[in-house]
Amino acid sequence: MRRSMRSILTVTAAAALLLPLCGVSAAYASPPGHSNADKSALRNQAPRDLAIGSAVWGQKQLMAYDPAAPTEYQQVLGAQFSSLTPENDMKWDAVHPAPDVYDFASADALVAYAKANHQQVRGHTLLWHSQNPAWVTEASKTWTCDQARDVLEDHIRTVVGHFKGEIYEWDVANEIFQDTWDNGGVKLRTEANPFFKACSDDPVALLEDAFRWAHDADPDAVLFLNDYNAEGINEKTDAYYALAQRMLADGTPLGGFGAQAHLSLQYGFDTTLQANFERFAALGLQVAVTEADVRIPLLEGETGPTPEQVATQAERYDGLLQACLNVKACSSFTVWGFPDANSWVPDVFPGEGWATIFEDDYSPKPAFDAMLESLHDATPGTSPRR
Repeated sequence: MRRSMRSILTVTAAAALLLPLCGVSAAYASPPGHSNADKSALRNQAPRDLAIGSAVWGQKQLMAYDPAAPTEYQQVLGAQFSSLTPENDMKWDAVHPAPDVYDFASADALVAYAKANHQQVRGHTLLWHSQNPAWVTEASKTWTCDQARDVLEDHIRTVVGHFKGEIYEWDVANEIFQDTWDNGGVKLRTEANPFFKACSDDPVALLEDAFRWAHDADPDAVLFLNDYNAEGINEKTDAYYALAQRMLADGTPLGGFGAQAHLSLQYGFDTTLQANFERFAALGLQVAVTEADVRIPLLEGETGPTPEQVATQAERYDGLLQACLNVKACSSFTVWGFPDANSWVPDVFPGEGWATIFEDDYSPKPAFDAMLESLHDATPGTSPRR
């Protein structure tokens, strides 16, 4: 077995090892549902079959977690969300920095925090064209398809196996299709993705094996395709729909489709998200909003958004959530981190910001209030999900 021949470095933060499990005995238990104890928490107002999540960077925000003295951020994270997604801690460059080295320190700290706070974890991500370590970028220049397959299989079996029983959903393949505006239009990324490039004669065969390897390593985890610009019915999601049909026909253990939902007020709001989710659900798949944020173009000389922008942002967050609530197969709704100080948006989209649902002092924005109200209205007994 290849793994027994490898030198795997599993570095687990000492603090993480000491965290109490607080009675959590099953990784796949339903997330907390409606609670009269705290009506100001998103996780407590959600239907019992919907996980409400946030991205978190364990390396920066959870490594020094002390349950007896949590930071304000850690208190809010634990109180508001029933699901966590590692923003960076399970990506290739973090968890597999060298060919013979796996470093799980920050990812283990995140999982331990989640257990201590009765939260589930979404795994992110196993196959992507971005944030690969330098050794993959360099070695892949001369890879044969067999070599690429061996590297990918080892990575998937090792990472998914390490977290077996602790991850309820995995983004196995992330952003594997180009966009309409890319050279060549919507097609699999056989140039940018080093694994697809090495296996460009049949990249779908490699993709399907990636799902099979992940399923072998943890049969209970639901395995997702995930992408941006995948909210509504468009050329890209048509390609994903056709791919999903093929994968299912081939017996691939595909379990879900995720729309990231990185939105901007610069553009209109696609109202076909619910219809898009419904067609994937009709294939027998779960669906999810996996990385929601709504960035706002900030006017020159202004320190914050206008009241109109704030109201529109709230409407769009709530529109995403409503689409998820209206499709029973929608298993999780995840915002991409908080507060604005932790957001990736200003670094990647200059001139835009204020994208999360919390102010930097952790006070909730109108977007939070709109979501909380919708979740409360959709609790069992009043929800179309019943």
